[in-house]
Amino acid sequence: MTSVLALPALHASHAGIWLVGREGAREAGRGEAIRAVSDTPHILLNAPLAGQRLGYPEVSGLDLLELFAFVHPARFVVPTVPGLAAFVGLAAPVDEAAAAGLLPAIAGRLLATLADERWAAREGAWTINATLHRIGWGWAGLVGQRLARPERGERMLFSRLEPWEETAERPPARVIRLGDGEAEARLAQLTGAGSETREGQRAFAAAAAHAFAPRDRRDAPNVLLAEAGTGIGKTLGYLAPASLWAEKAGGAVWVSTYTKALQRQLDAEGARIVPDESERKKRIVVRKGRENYLCLLNLEDALQGSFSGRAAVLAQLVGRWAAYSKDGDMVGGDLPGWLPSLFRRAGATALTDRRGECVYAGCPHYRKCFIEKAERASRGADLVIANHALVMVSAARGRLGGGLERIVFDEGHHLFDAADSTFAVALTGAETIELRRWIVGPERSTRGRRRGLAARLMDVCSYDEEGALALDAAVQAAGLLPGDGWLGRVVEGLPLGPLEALFAAVRSSVLARARAEDAGYGLETELAEPDAALVEAAAAALVALESLQRPMTALRLRLEAVLEDGPDWLDAAARARVEGAIAGLNWRGGAVAAWAQLLARVGGAADPDFVDWMNVDRIEGRELDIGLQRRWLDPTRPLAKAVIEPAHGVLVTSATLRGGEEHWEVADARTGAAHLPAAPAHFHAASPFDYASAAEVLVVTDVKQGDLAALANAYARLITAARGGTLGLFTAIARLKAVQARIADRLAREQLPLLAQHVDPIDTGTLVDMFRADPRASLLGTDALRDGVDVPGDSLRLVVMERVPWPRPTVLHAARRLAGGGSAYDDRVVKARLAQAFGRLVRRQGDKGTFVMLSAACPSRLLTAFPSGVQVSRVTLEEAVTRVAAARGPVGGSIGERGDEARPDPLQRVG
Repeated sequence: MTSVLALPALHASHAGIWLVGREGAREAGRGEAIRAVSDTPHILLNAPLAGQRLGYPEVSGLDLLELFAFVHPARFVVPTVPGLAAFVGLAAPVDEAAAAGLLPAIAGRLLATLADERWAAREGAWTINATLHRIGWGWAGLVGQRLARPERGERMLFSRLEPWEETAERPPARVIRLGDGEAEARLAQLTGAGSETREGQRAFAAAAAHAFAPRDRRDAPNVLLAEAGTGIGKTLGYLAPASLWAEKAGGAVWVSTYTKALQRQLDAEGARIVPDESERKKRIVVRKGRENYLCLLNLEDALQGSFSGRAAVLAQLVGRWAAYSKDGDMVGGDLPGWLPSLFRRAGATALTDRRGECVYAGCPHYRKCFIEKAERASRGADLVIANHALVMVSAARGRLGGGLERIVFDEGHHLFDAADSTFAVALTGAETIELRRWIVGPERSTRGRRRGLAARLMDVCSYDEEGALALDAAVQAAGLLPGDGWLGRVVEGLPLGPLEALFAAVRSSVLARARAEDAGYGLETELAEPDAALVEAAAAALVALESLQRPMTALRLRLEAVLEDGPDWLDAAARARVEGAIAGLNWRGGAVAAWAQLLARVGGAADPDFVDWMNVDRIEGRELDIGLQRRWLDPTRPLAKAVIEPAHGVLVTSATLRGGEEHWEVADARTGAAHLPAAPAHFHAASPFDYASAAEVLVVTDVKQGDLAALANAYARLITAARGGTLGLFTAIARLKAVQARIADRLAREQLPLLAQHVDPIDTGTLVDMFRADPRASLLGTDALRDGVDVPGDSLRLVVMERVPWPRPTVLHAARRLAGGGSAYDDRVVKARLAQAFGRLVRRQGDKGTFVMLSAACPSRLLTAFPSGVQVSRVTLEEAVTRVAAARGPVGGSIGERGDEARPDPLQRVG
């Protein structure tokens, strides 16, 4: 068969719209393009994005990304024409018209793979395609023509997954001390013979060994705060002593990150530590929260009919991915981030366990469960790669088997924020209705298995009278929590039950105290001087929560007694289900207790350790949730007590741990080290980069704040001067959207693609991948991109911030500002953010670029956030444009062309 598929195609970008037919590609208007795709299925790339460009959101057709997901499950490709072209071995297009013309050729190459004997993903393809054909998948007919029916029936997905195996409990780690020079020797082994010698990295590895020494006394771990500048190579610097200690002591080291990108990097570095792939899977494990993993029981429900329409197609493609996935991680794993977005998130979240409804051993897929597999693998691993939230929650709940003896917190400048979220209390409508559903189950009948604590424990409690009574009482008390439609009733002034009445009173108070200029956005006000209606509502809600807390506690105690007695009828499956219920009751019972403490404070004296407020969540004026919030004034206090103190050794590291300050007090305070009984050790290694010659900072003085037209013009001119390669950072989504709308078409005419977070229907990780792959592209984003982007090389030459990133003036910030020194606290926050944003610019030797701040009002005292020696100049926009143009390096001529990227083998199987 020909490698070019003889079907029409459509390509839409900010530069224009192209239709592809027998005569080749030609430009077309929106009306003509919409009529064409409505009449005849066209090959296109990323239907939601094409629909956005056309102004026709419901556009559909033969999406190349869906075909790619079928042909190459568990493989990633940059979801652009150049990305797909490179993957299938075609030359990058020179312009948008050429990109349009490539779509049929890419389709032909992908379909041709189906006949290749080397195709590693053949098993299961025929069966799933037959199902996809029945539910109307556009590609199914073309795929079916190229797939031979297997001689014997293919194994079903669930029979192809490898089960996990029970293992003995891991013995305690041996007490050992790394000898002088051992960490450095392991580092040399990991970096390889003949590699560049980095003295800063060697010093870092030697210093990091302190966290792996035996501790001298209980609750006084060996803590090292290490600031290692960009380019030091801190990842291998701490993996050297960590892997050596794990090997010699027989213990586990938990390496915790804030971003998924760093988790992927650490996972990749594992090949240096354990070259053999099968052995590496045992010794290095990535562990995430259970809401990240595919739930096989949810998937089975979806495959058997609980999903329909486009969601059913997604379920089949996810099922195909699951058979080839390394670990079943749907968020940041080997499921391409762009796949769920093709279906406008239809059903993706329903395929994970986001509401704690797992039936554990009662599930027919329990022995093959991705979540259980990851949890058990981590028990015997040398290195467990996790994230801050999971480490904190699990350590605080005592659920990391054997405890956490050694922890490495990379991206340690985020510890404060992670602890702030982990130890927060939120008594909201969304939280309470989730608790009700967890206990009672859904109010409306749903397809698939029955859910809720009552259904999961009915058989167990039938053998235990006291347990059955406690379960009945908990179900009855849960009926006092908000039910379906609660928000509408509250808004209409018709609340049902004490909790809905509480939220009605909260809403009334918040709206009464809100500022007029906040009317379209989330509203909040201090939980101070409550009126009589709120005090009365809080008292009634407190009684309701206490009536729920008592039977939950009684049920937990009865279940623990059942486990201890071990009656004959309690088989392994029932025991696992009971253990899961106990863990859930512990967790949720703790939340109810915290809610009760918060309500008991209403009308009384404030607790100086906490900040309490009321809020109404809104998006563009539409109300989403209502509730009471509580945060620790200093969240590193529970972090130190619950997570760090029980450990034997903790390393906290980051390139900006001190946030641009010269002294260590700020780092001690922001990481919890200030609350430890023994003082931490400190280490600093400056970046080896010559920032003075690699980068400069320009503060533009003539772009008026609040003038969106002037702001957009500045961005357009700077991006054009740099010929792309720009990361634009915004402090408000509304301004980002306004600027993107004004400049996207203008830049496209210069063949400079513009990507935008919160605008393009693509997940943030994929946007960064697309930005990285195309040196002419630019990316606009908010906080998540300020310190979560690692784009070395010529794809990032310019960083532009639209204004000084001052903290939002929230109730919480006001309290911390008052406690932290007023304006000095603000300055510390801003300097840390500036340091992180500047850190995106130079990621490896040879990188060069410019950092531009579009704010004449930027105080000089904040400019010390930038590395010493970097030239900082206040200039006009005209001069900034001139300097950016002069500083840019050569840019490739083809769309998305990268000379330093090797083309992957399209038949190579990952994992």
